[in-house]
Amino acid sequence: MPATPARGAARRRAASGPAARPAQQTGPPRDAATFRTELLALATGEQRRKYARFFPGDDSFAGVRMGDVFTLAKTAIDLPVAEIEILLDDGVHEVRAGACSIMGKAATARRVVAERHAELVALLLRRHDRVDTWDLVDLTAHQVLGTWLLDRPRNPLYDLAAAPDWPRRRAAVVATAAFLRQGQVDDTLALAERLRDDPARFVQTGVGWMLRVVSDVEPERFRAFLDEHAAAMPAATLRAAVEKLPAAERNLWTSA
Repeated sequence: MPATPARGAARRRAASGPAARPAQQTGPPRDAATFRTELLALATGEQRRKYARFFPGDDSFAGVRMGDVFTLAKTAIDLPVAEIEILLDDGVHEVRAGACSIMGKAATARRVVAERHAELVALLLRRHDRVDTWDLVDLTAHQVLGTWLLDRPRNPLYDLAAAPDWPRRRAAVVATAAFLRQGQVDDTLALAERLRDDPARFVQTGVGWMLRVVSDVEPERFRAFLDEHAAAMPAATLRAAVEKLPAAERNLWTSA
């Protein structure tokens, strides 16, 4: 018996699976608007509730998992700097995190050229007002700025260390992670000394984090630094710095 038009349509739907979905963007996002649309499409109510528990009172989260933010950012590392700046200006936290992740991934891409890297550094320094939470600082400081300064004068870090706002001061020391990967500890120790008495908790934990890395790279210099400065360090800095030491030694430093 010949198939009726209705039966034919039903068969075509069955063969093609679930009901047809709107066509999706293929290839990397071409501009800020496309990136934002694709990113926010990944938001869920469950993830937004998780953020609300961890960041009470902060309603800037849309509910996109950071893993998804970073995955999408990988596809957008060629976005022009002007488009990245549009994302930095966005009010949604995950969109700004996407911008920072794009910057970090673009700056450390194998094919990055000096002109592109310089543009990213200039954007970061000019718009650091939008890199104003610890996670955004950590997405950009060492990948964008630290890698740029590996073979250049490091004065920008000391300028950041003197900034009135804590995100720039945290960025100054976290940027030295790029140097520590090369076995260079001088700037980390110099900035840790300069920021030793910083009142901001996220600067304290940033200093402690980098000192903890120094303990792996140059353990003798790390302990010499503690001998001189541990007694005056804020507790948060010291706890972070000695976290990887054997328990007995860690207790000696923190109980002194």
